[in-house]
Amino acid sequence: MEYKTRVIDKILEQRLKVFGAVLIEGCKWCGKSTTGSRFSKSSLELANPSTYENNLEIAKVKPEYLLVGDKPRLIDEWQTIPVVWDAIRYDVDKSGKKGEYILTGSATVKEGIVKHTGTGRISRLLMRPMSLFESGDSIGSVSLKELFNTPKDIEGISNLELEDVAFLIARGGFPGSLDVPKKDALLIPKDYINSVANIDINSIDNVERNPIRVKRVLRSLARNVSTSVNLSVIREDTLEGDNTITEKTISDYINVLEKLYIIENVEAWCPKLRSKTEIRVSKKREFVDPSLALASLNATDKDLLNDFKTFGFMFECLCIRDLKIYAESFDSEVFFYRDKSNLEVDAIIHSGDGKWGAVEIKLGSDETIDKAAESLITFKNNVLTEEMGEPSFLMVLTATKYSYRRKDGVYVVPIGCLKD
Repeated sequence: MEYKTRVIDKILEQRLKVFGAVLIEGCKWCGKSTTGSRFSKSSLELANPSTYENNLEIAKVKPEYLLVGDKPRLIDEWQTIPVVWDAIRYDVDKSGKKGEYILTGSATVKEGIVKHTGTGRISRLLMRPMSLFESGDSIGSVSLKELFNTPKDIEGISNLELEDVAFLIARGGFPGSLDVPKKDALLIPKDYINSVANIDINSIDNVERNPIRVKRVLRSLARNVSTSVNLSVIREDTLEGDNTITEKTISDYINVLEKLYIIENVEAWCPKLRSKTEIRVSKKREFVDPSLALASLNATDKDLLNDFKTFGFMFECLCIRDLKIYAESFDSEVFFYRDKSNLEVDAIIHSGDGKWGAVEIKLGSDETIDKAAESLITFKNNVLTEEMGEPSFLMVLTATKYSYRRKDGVYVVPIGCLKD
């Protein structure tokens, strides 16, 4: 399959000019190795079964031997032989050169495994599955970055029908799913979930966990995707006659799923408000890709078209994935807002220079878009703009067809038109 340009490519290229090494982290199958190989001149696959034992023996005696090769050198799945981290950090420290190594990792290691964090030497990048613009499913007529310049008008007509959006949620953004028939593409997320529950969940710290429980936890998280569900709710949802499951057990499973980059929370945004209403600060739970949430429910795109409430939550998961990918390209972060009066904003894009924009995520229809725009304006009027600054934009992100700016200044943007 021909390489599809990733948003992270430009970030990686820049970091290699500044740091001695760059670590690309992220879930399995999201394209870390493929992207890393595009920028490397030699490579070492540490997890390759045919060479693993030999590499392990070398690492025990002379780990620096594993680093020999043309630079930049790609060290794939570095966490399988963690000692190479310190060897790379030492080599970068000694040489003072930039862009010497690219590391990839699909799981975080236990604290204390490496002697040095690598701060200042090894830069970290988080890679996610493909956004719709990266996979070629968004026409990219509206730039998230450009919205911070508050354009007077936007335009573009999405190619996606509602049925297409449902399929893209079910297929997900894994590169390997793009060049297979539609019916076969849906098998990939299901196989992924089985692999997580039966193999990956135990490999991260060599602690054996019950795969049935893992799938129950994943299913509960999927049922509550895009919400701030607490551990007690997840526990009740996963019992099924097994009263030995505790909140501590649930917390452990979720912690490991986060270390495997399967679950990626959205943090709460805490602006200064005129209102004295208390802000909720609990995290919103999301899957790194909506296909994994849907696969955890053993559901398909057809099920979404028959259950628009679930469709809405899964669509939000898709949009948050894409917003995070796009925002990261210009040093911005994605948050959400909710207070105790239930005033809620699905996504706040906060840029590195202090600018911000607010996003409501809706499947569509004129009525829901009107309500979403009204809610955004209410939120804007509650923010102390003399301290937080005026929002650069207010946007309703939809599964509809047309991009435009409303008379009240709110942008309406189909996800099939958005890019970084």
